[in-house]
Amino acid sequence: MTLWSRFRQRPWSGPLLALGAGLAAALAHPPFGLLPGLLGYALLLHLLDTASVAKPLRSAFWRGWLAGVGYFGLGTWWIGEAFLVDAANQGWMAPFAIAAMAAGLALFWGLAGLLYRLVRPASAWRILTFAGAFAALEWARGHVLTGFPWNLPGETWRAGSAPSQAAALVGAYGLTWITLAIAAAPAVWREGRGGRVALISAMVGLAGLYGHGALALRKPLLQEPPVSVRIVQADIQQDAKWDAGRFAQIVQAYVSLTARPYAGKPADLVIWPEGALPAAINDYLAPGTWVRQAILDSVRPGQTLLIGGYRYEGPIDKPVYYNSLIALRRTAGDLEVVGVYDKHRLVPFGEYLPAEAFLTQIGFKSLAHLGDGFATGPRPAPLLVAPNLLTQPLICYESLFPGLARKNKDVRVLINVSNDAWFGVTSGPLQHLNLASYRAIEHATPILRATPTGVSAVIGADGRVVGRARLDLGQRGVIDAQIPGRGQVTRFDDFGDGALLVLLLISMVASVRLGAGKSLWTIARRKDSR
Repeated sequence: MTLWSRFRQRPWSGPLLALGAGLAAALAHPPFGLLPGLLGYALLLHLLDTASVAKPLRSAFWRGWLAGVGYFGLGTWWIGEAFLVDAANQGWMAPFAIAAMAAGLALFWGLAGLLYRLVRPASAWRILTFAGAFAALEWARGHVLTGFPWNLPGETWRAGSAPSQAAALVGAYGLTWITLAIAAAPAVWREGRGGRVALISAMVGLAGLYGHGALALRKPLLQEPPVSVRIVQADIQQDAKWDAGRFAQIVQAYVSLTARPYAGKPADLVIWPEGALPAAINDYLAPGTWVRQAILDSVRPGQTLLIGGYRYEGPIDKPVYYNSLIALRRTAGDLEVVGVYDKHRLVPFGEYLPAEAFLTQIGFKSLAHLGDGFATGPRPAPLLVAPNLLTQPLICYESLFPGLARKNKDVRVLINVSNDAWFGVTSGPLQHLNLASYRAIEHATPILRATPTGVSAVIGADGRVVGRARLDLGQRGVIDAQIPGRGQVTRFDDFGDGALLVLLLISMVASVRLGAGKSLWTIARRKDSR
């Protein structure tokens, strides 16, 4: 008996391997980029196939859940940094938050494992059933409780790489199905002719991803009248914003960078990140305040300044708060508000509290030191920030959602302001850059991205950072650049998740079992061989 055989006979080998499969798949994502980790999906498929004979569904759920714990534990550990900003009050919650996040998100993988095991056919084409079950539950993860589609399997590929370009056709959810089907194929290669055909088909599919992407990256872009931008990254750590004595210093950091001399033509558009100044927009932009005057002095007549922050409406005794992006144009002697965008997709437990009445009643809200949160803005709509410059804002978390802001043919650029300072110098901000860049690919539209501590960047319509237009974690400075060109309307723009629906229908066909465990794929192959 080999060492492997003895190991597999241990009752804990399956759960341990499931955890390892999830960790391997997470390591394939940027910033790690270890693409062989995609084989973790093949291992997971094998583990679901070999689930306990006595209780296969329970075993499949357990193994899927454990794989999810590994995947999301490594992929979202950085959320603990947010609790260390106010360590005295909230630091104790960091390990519990990390564990709860991983365990909660892993439920979707547990359900996917159960669903796969429930409907899987006997043929090697069950890789399509596996892809369908997990892609469907990943779509659910992106929608339940406003959703949290962080690190979709389809976004494993570095944004701007050849395989990532398929997102323009099928979106990140469709690319998730394709990625899972390809990655799971090695699990069936030893299953006779069907297994070999499935593996060869997966290899052809992988070659197709690279081939299509190589062609897509060569497509010319629509070049329009030049618009110059300045993105400001002041490298203000989140804990500094809790110190009222440093408010003037923070303001000075932003206005001095904004007023920095230009090497060439001054910017038409200046962008500050989400939460740039730690005060209500209504207050610091009130007429006669020194902050308003400082901002006025830092921008030039005709320039438009975008500032991310919070604002309030309604009566003083019961105001309603919004997480907003406000557009200000410098006139001859003042600042004029030309547009306001309110965040639509809020972060659960961060910007709003699900089941607030119940959780408040049982004391959770006060225990976790949670405030009243933000109100939900209308569904994302374009914002005209300057004459002939229609933009689509996406505040922070909104940049994770495929199709949240459907293509408008007149939108020239996406603007993503985010406060990634909450997550310090971790993998979180680097992952966020990759995920946000997929929205550029899906809509063939460039992105201007501004964060307080990194990573700020100008991202082209193909998902790649343009030249050196990037400020990394911990860097202070400005990015001066031109808005890049954009591409044609994409298939994802036209059909949204329609491609995912077609792929899920393919999985359903592959899962239909006839007679003694035969699938439609098996029946069709036998008929063709006659």
